[in-house]
Amino acid sequence: MRPPSGTDDRPRQLLVSGHVNIDRFLSVRRFPAPDRTVPIEAHRVALGGTAATIARVASRYGVATGLVARLGDGFPATFRSALRAAGIDLRGLETVAREPTPTCYIVEDEDGDQRTLIDQGPMGHAGSASLPGRWLAEYSWVHLTTADPSFQLRLAAAARRVGVKVAADPAQEIHYRWDRAHFLTLLARSEILFGNRSEIARALEFAGVRRPGALLDRVPLIVRTEGEDGATAFARTGAVHVPAVRARRIRSVVGAGDAFRGGFYAAWFEGEPLTGCLRAGARASARWMESAGGAGA
Repeated sequence: MRPPSGTDDRPRQLLVSGHVNIDRFLSVRRFPAPDRTVPIEAHRVALGGTAATIARVASRYGVATGLVARLGDGFPATFRSALRAAGIDLRGLETVAREPTPTCYIVEDEDGDQRTLIDQGPMGHAGSASLPGRWLAEYSWVHLTTADPSFQLRLAAAARRVGVKVAADPAQEIHYRWDRAHFLTLLARSEILFGNRSEIARALEFAGVRRPGALLDRVPLIVRTEGEDGATAFARTGAVHVPAVRARRIRSVVGAGDAFRGGFYAAWFEGEPLTGCLRAGARASARWMESAGGAGA
């Protein structure tokens, strides 16, 4: 399967709607038992969020990319500057006054296990937020990841009205922010569904089917990431699988799946076949883990 024709004359390629976060990483030797305290061994702050990571990686590989997200007070000016320096279109970033900016607190132990807490800030209630204006039609694709489901459905409808293709990627929020009716509406408006094993399993449950292939009457392409086992794409022409690319040294796995998507899109917009897109995603994911989202990703 190759990218649909008819959108090559649009000046920009990929608009990503979802979280742009402050990520606060806390390292501990072990997680505390209930009612106990453990010391923090180290901490760091990074630019994160599903949408930010997808856009940053895609942009690094040459995709003309933009963001749609809601920020609050306290979003660092250096992070905004980094997004702008990456060439990302920031017309879709809205700052909501007197709200905390979305922040993830990621606690990691010495074995690499994690516990994550999120302060959604204004991303928790974006249902009535303003949609992109006429400039939405400049894009070929919109990728809908973690965000208020009602906003994402409105954006999907708006995109389809102006001929922009839609990719659905609710990520972990498929388990706690999406219900069956809203998810199936999203799927009906989409050309691609992205997810890891547990997320695709939840999608199958919503649709009342057992195999990814049974979803293909609702969405033409499913891309499933599978961790150390690689990734599989299910299309109406058949399924293809690629192995994972082994990272030489894993500094962090946070954002690796989103980096996969950025790499996938870089090959997708080059017109690569599905196998090439999956391989590009696997390479991007490994590089992200090696650099923990640094310049080498």
